[in-house]
Amino acid sequence: MDEFNQHDDDFLGAAEEKRAALTYLSEAFAEAQLDGLDGDCVAHAALFAAFQELVSTYGEEAVADFAERLPERIRGGAFSTASKH
Repeated sequence: MDEFNQHDDDFLGAAEEKRAALTYLSEAFAEAQLDGLDGDCVAHAALFAAFQELVSTYGEEAVADFAERLPERIRGGAFSTASKH
């Protein structure tokens, strides 16, 4: 297991820290939207910032490997908040 994937597993195991981080990001999204920014624009900026941080920390190849698994996770509902039909 490479360093990036090990960190991913460690991070997923740190549920409290993950919830706190998600709360910060959710509040930032809400504030940006209250200021008139489109949610889609904020989401794209957040993705850019997230990938920039990950590449800086783990390198391009490790992050590219991580990103290759995203379509399966997205289709599997890992990021959905609405119930499936």
